[in-house]
Amino acid sequence: MLSSMVNTTTQERGHIMKLSICTISFRHHLHSIDQLAHFAKAQGFHGIELWGVHAKNLADDLHYGADWLRSFSLETSMLSDYLPLEAPVAEMMAETERLSALAERWGTNKIRTFVGKQGSLETSKKEREELTFRLELICDYLESKGQYLLVETHPNTLTDNLPSTIQLLEETNHSSLRVNFDVLHVWESGVDPIVAMKQLRPYISHFHLKNIASRTHLDVFAPHNVYAASGTREGMVPLFEGAIDYGEFLAEIDSNREIDASLEWFGSNVKSVLTKDIQDIKKALQLVQI
Repeated sequence: MLSSMVNTTTQERGHIMKLSICTISFRHHLHSIDQLAHFAKAQGFHGIELWGVHAKNLADDLHYGADWLRSFSLETSMLSDYLPLEAPVAEMMAETERLSALAERWGTNKIRTFVGKQGSLETSKKEREELTFRLELICDYLESKGQYLLVETHPNTLTDNLPSTIQLLEETNHSSLRVNFDVLHVWESGVDPIVAMKQLRPYISHFHLKNIASRTHLDVFAPHNVYAASGTREGMVPLFEGAIDYGEFLAEIDSNREIDASLEWFGSNVKSVLTKDIQDIKKALQLVQI
């Protein structure tokens, strides 16, 4: 049966799925980090995925960090930011050091970024080599701190499809380079997320879970729209009400290792949707594991 322990979504046969809320989901809401921690704890989440700008804005208030979050029986699953890979190397490394220090303060060893600002087909061999070189520099530094760089599977980046993602991992060839597997964006690329997950499994350290009503609405997640307070939210739907079959996907996740995942919701009614989604995930995993 499903574990009823607070902050553990499911624990069966050695399987622990740890779910986080994303503070980015509340980017247009007037909620404090205290209120978000209370909400996450009350709904049975294991932690929070902290948006980089939120970590930076809290940096001067020394009250907040890993110890404070642990007082809610929560942890920071990941620090999600956008490292300036196209900036001068000194600037890029200074930002890397800044984020690394914030990640340490918040008790996470995972820093998320995107790779490049254009799709893999639009990226020249020279540009790709330069990005790979920069990833190596960042990974070398993070490795010295016991941390990992997670590249997110995302459109208009070098990880916009499965072959390019695998190529990037092989070219960089660094033990500190990992993958944040965004299920929707992998599906958007045209590959079955289950097939992609099985191929990338050795590199995956985190999952982003979200859904869409149909492919015709995928533009809703374009950065210029999704980050805008006035952007449309049409087509965004709760996890089990969209085009991606999450019941099937969750049934295929490796049950022999700990899984970290975040519910990445960008629409309205954030608290009610996240509450429904975590309850539905519990039910789906219970059906899988009975």
